[in-house]
Amino acid sequence: MSKITPPRFAVTRAVLAYAGLPLLLFAAGAGLLVLLGLMQRAGWLKVDAAVHGTSAVAADVDYICPMMCVPPVKEPGRCPVCAMELVPAAGGNSGDERSVVVDPATRRVANIQTVAASARAVSRTIRSVGELQYDEGSLRTITAYSAGRLEDLFVDYTGAVVSRGDRLATLYSPQLHAAAVEYLQTLQTEATASRLAAVAQANQRLRDNARLRLVELGLTETQIAALQSRGEPETRVVISAPLAGTVIERMAVEGQSVQEGQPLFRLADLSSVWLMLELFPEDAHLVRYGQKVQATMKSIPGETFSGRIAFIDPEVDAATRTVQVRVVMDNSDGRLRIGDYATAAIVVPIGQSPDDPLYDPELADKWISPRHPHIVADQPGACPQCGEPLVAAADLGFTAIAPEDRTSVTVPRHALLQAAGHSVLYVEESPGRFAIRRVVAGASVGEDVVISRGLAEGETVATGGSFLLDSQMQLAGNPSLIDPLRAEEPVEMIPGFDRTMLAAIQQLPADEQYEAIAQKICPVTRFPLGAMGVPPKASVDGRSVYLCCEGCRTSLMKDPQSYLKQLPAENAHAADPGRVPLPRESAADSPDTPTASGASEAADESANESANESANESADESANKSAADASP
Repeated sequence: MSKITPPRFAVTRAVLAYAGLPLLLFAAGAGLLVLLGLMQRAGWLKVDAAVHGTSAVAADVDYICPMMCVPPVKEPGRCPVCAMELVPAAGGNSGDERSVVVDPATRRVANIQTVAASARAVSRTIRSVGELQYDEGSLRTITAYSAGRLEDLFVDYTGAVVSRGDRLATLYSPQLHAAAVEYLQTLQTEATASRLAAVAQANQRLRDNARLRLVELGLTETQIAALQSRGEPETRVVISAPLAGTVIERMAVEGQSVQEGQPLFRLADLSSVWLMLELFPEDAHLVRYGQKVQATMKSIPGETFSGRIAFIDPEVDAATRTVQVRVVMDNSDGRLRIGDYATAAIVVPIGQSPDDPLYDPELADKWISPRHPHIVADQPGACPQCGEPLVAAADLGFTAIAPEDRTSVTVPRHALLQAAGHSVLYVEESPGRFAIRRVVAGASVGEDVVISRGLAEGETVATGGSFLLDSQMQLAGNPSLIDPLRAEEPVEMIPGFDRTMLAAIQQLPADEQYEAIAQKICPVTRFPLGAMGVPPKASVDGRSVYLCCEGCRTSLMKDPQSYLKQLPAENAHAADPGRVPLPRESAADSPDTPTASGASEAADESANESANESANESADESANKSAADASP
């Protein structure tokens, strides 16, 4: 017979079967906790990083206003300006305090485009509107030299064109008749021979005085000679035109009695006219005497006339705050009309100081009138209008040699962000890393803008998506267009050097700075000079050679000729100090000086390897020498 299990033991076994597995898991968990406690007490397990990591990260979070009213703060709250809730600054873009990193996918979505800054010879056009006026140097007023009556008026309307010597009017003058009679009597008296020398001299003085009286009354030398040959006085004198021109005003009529000195006609020579322009003082500072001006007349559209600057007003008009500029224009064909409006354009090279010679091919090896710049001659001589000797164009600041090295750095206008008098660019310093760069913007040239300071030729700038990059900088609490003063001051850049390199080179003596910049690279490591600090100087056969660090000196001295061949031929000589711009301030003095670039870091590693290699070679040589001395 089988053994029968009591009912109470069956119940107990059933309970253990259902509860055994949970009890075992509980026991295993309790044992693990005890083991972890023992490991922590023994120092094998540390939980500081896990426990306090969140609080450390939270302490580094900056809170910013969504409207960027105030700088980033460390505590949450509300903006004291707009009362908006402060939000944590965005992070995680792997950038630093002056740059933002954009991955390729985001770059495509944001349509971020780039272009390299170019250096080229550029010029800007100064435009102004002016009015044609008479050449004041050619205006003449014909007056009555003596009192009398106008009997014949040969020019009886305004606008008549006359030539030099043409008759204008006939004047009856009793005063002139009396002077003519007196002159003829002195001639008769002088003709009577006198044995006394004193009487003869007195008669000659009387004749000269009478002749001078006729000249003062308006008679010409030809008219006096005719009176002398005729021997009879006339009561009427012919008033002739003193120059060729146009009668612009007639102030007398036939039969009118006139007094001595009364104006009769006004004549103007319209072969040249003045174009009066008004320029802003900053534009007037860039133009000079003799500079060419292109103008388009309102009455003759589509045709361009040229002239040259004859005068620049030394004063600024208090009412208009402009400077008046006078342009002399040739009008030999008479097509230009006084009072007509004209639009003028003056081309001014950018990147040239007012003291530099101005290149004008039309004035190459020419001679210019010092008072009438539109008169240009191939040989020296006298000005046909004023009689002044012609001046060489070179003496007036013009050159016959076209400049080839005067270039300016330009970028597309839409790449430049401007606000409140500040200008910034986003420069791609490495693939995907865009750094904010404060620059000084110059004149606009078509679709481009000149960067006077802060950017070097060849640097890559963002043209599309610049505002997206700037907004990311704002969210990260970094310098941006809204707060650009936190970024570095703009300095004059040189291709191949950054601010840190230029600051290191600037610590050299002035003459050595230009030599180092002309050399550009270290002949041993081929890294830019200044990447590892102040470049040391070495002398090879009397020639100054600059290195990136002292570690390269030993290698250079071992085989100098092979290393010197690594330098480009154009860098073998010192640069011209006038053509190598250095930063006006040291980047080391600025608290926002950036760290060295990738080339600098690579140069550090290379220099360390070179230094270690040199030290090892020196140690080996010393050991070999000691062993040789110790051997019998």
